[in-house]
Amino acid sequence: MNHSNQEHLSLSVPEQDAVRKEICSVAAVRRVAAMLDLNPDEFIEGAPLPRGWQFILMGADTTRSQLRADGFPGLGVAMPDLGLPRLMLGSRSVSYIEDIPIGAAVLRNSSIKSLTQKSTKAGPMVVAVIQHEIKQNDADHPALIETQTYLLLPATKGTPPVSTEHFTAHVIGDKVKTVVPDETLLFQYSALGFNSHKIHIDRAHARNVEGFPDLVVNGGLATLLLTEFLREEMGVSPTTIKARHIAPLFCGSPITMIVNKSESKWQLQAYNNRSTLAVDMEVEPHEL
Repeated sequence: MNHSNQEHLSLSVPEQDAVRKEICSVAAVRRVAAMLDLNPDEFIEGAPLPRGWQFILMGADTTRSQLRADGFPGLGVAMPDLGLPRLMLGSRSVSYIEDIPIGAAVLRNSSIKSLTQKSTKAGPMVVAVIQHEIKQNDADHPALIETQTYLLLPATKGTPPVSTEHFTAHVIGDKVKTVVPDETLLFQYSALGFNSHKIHIDRAHARNVEGFPDLVVNGGLATLLLTEFLREEMGVSPTTIKARHIAPLFCGSPITMIVNKSESKWQLQAYNNRSTLAVDMEVEPHEL
């Protein structure tokens, strides 16, 4: 999300790399397929994990007593509060070096790379950059590197709920698809990633504490819907992904996705129900 910045101050980063052994289990992969309304039996041990599904390997094992007040678990490393109780995903980039076989054991190294304090017209903000490296258990190089940028924001007053379901964006692209995320989709995605951030699962918190009109669609879920749109409709798997999360998307409100080919890259966007750009993504395709 865009903010006008006046001051920047680098903060000290806690030394808390989290190294975890994870299993890319057939069961978890098949549950992602079921969530996406795909045939789970088509995903078998030894086949490559679809690129974009790696979120099942990044769930944090943060104990409930150590969660932030907003429920965010930290995705492998504890996210600080710093007096800023709200958190939103700002951007994400992923480099895929090689495929991860379904059923493989992997090592995930997660760390906070930087914390930058900013003064904006909307108040203080901290930008937190988290990096995840995932490699197969016996490899000496990562299979993928994912970098996520989060915005830590000050408290806000609640706002009355507003209607989010009566409009569909009017946009043009090589391919256009509209989806309406419901509570079940948000719950399943959050559960598969062990993400307890309350803006995705607690409507009262989203409305009364954070000031949103409804449950917020996970930023990672929006990215996944776009990469799946590209994979299913265009037969394209990514080598790199660069996504900017510009505006929130809401449960029960149509998301209109478009894809366009631009020279050697693919441009994807997701728009909310009022034709506002919410996610802007660039993909370099994987050449088979």
